[in-house]
Amino acid sequence: MNKAYRYRLYPTTEQKIMFAKTFGCARFIYNKMLGDRLDYYKETGKKLNNTPAQYKSEFPWLKEVDSLALANAQLNLNKAYNNFWNNRRHFGKPRLKSKKTGHCSYSTNNQKGSVRLDGNKVKLPKVGWVKLCLHRPLMENSTIKTVTISRTPTGKYYISILVEYENQILPIIPKNFLGLDFAMHGLYVASDEDDADYPNFLRKAEKRLAKAQRKLSKRQKGSHNRDKQRLRVAKFHEKIANQRHDFLHKKARYLVDRYDAIGIEDISVKAMAKHKKGGKFSFGKSVADNGWNMFTNILEYKLAWQGKQLIKIDKWYPSSQLCHICGYQNDETKNLSVREWDCPACGSHHNRDKNAAINIREEARRISA
Repeated sequence: MNKAYRYRLYPTTEQKIMFAKTFGCARFIYNKMLGDRLDYYKETGKKLNNTPAQYKSEFPWLKEVDSLALANAQLNLNKAYNNFWNNRRHFGKPRLKSKKTGHCSYSTNNQKGSVRLDGNKVKLPKVGWVKLCLHRPLMENSTIKTVTISRTPTGKYYISILVEYENQILPIIPKNFLGLDFAMHGLYVASDEDDADYPNFLRKAEKRLAKAQRKLSKRQKGSHNRDKQRLRVAKFHEKIANQRHDFLHKKARYLVDRYDAIGIEDISVKAMAKHKKGGKFSFGKSVADNGWNMFTNILEYKLAWQGKQLIKIDKWYPSSQLCHICGYQNDETKNLSVREWDCPACGSHHNRDKNAAINIREEARRISA
């Protein structure tokens, strides 16, 4: 099995320069190879199989950086290029990488110990020993396969270390089930737990963030003051993202430790974010703030590590319309404004979201059986 660990790096000035060169070369070779492939296809109608080695004679400065970083850039391009040609409806056309996004990264491979850890330092090809914060050790008897070095828009450096280890996870027979119903403002409503009550980090920081972005828009492009303001805005966004990640990981860990199987609806968050109300996009910010897709991905792999499973219910399953006591289907609840209702058959009073979560739990139980 594979597992990734992420650590904060503290490079020296010389190492930052080498990282910047590698980021730039990896981006350049990706753009150059993509441009040549597109031009070749326009002229001949055929695919071009080019490699980074073909460009080193014309651009000798490519030899200064790790060759595996360029090779991995080629692999990323091949994947994007082939996905586009094999499934154009699902994958978009590969685009050129911009150096103005602020986020840079490159990957390299471990070959005969070229990447290794020693205390609070990591050895990287062409860079040497770089200091890092080893806040948790790697798994015992694991082998380092690849590492990815990245720089955030705030100027922080991180390393993601992918290790391979032997582990046989036996699937368990689920006994404890939980149903989660997506909630626009609270992340989820659980069948047997308290609601998530997502704190809406983006909404709380919205006024301060808008003020900082207005200042940024008034700064002259290329000026030192604009760079300082851009850094302030980037720190705002980074803090919001870190708060969101921390909240989602803790909630996922809490649920995974207590239940054998968790059921969720296989909804399209992208389509929900584009839902029109009164001629305007009203749900986009709320849907994007709570990070539902991120939360379900975290749930899925944390459950898989323990031999448990995440069960996705069909999005057309009428979880909000069914009475979880007698099974009566109430079509009036198709109206989203109906938050509570009484079952005409058995007279039970239902909270819309809680009732849906219980129905999702029972449907997950039925599917697993």
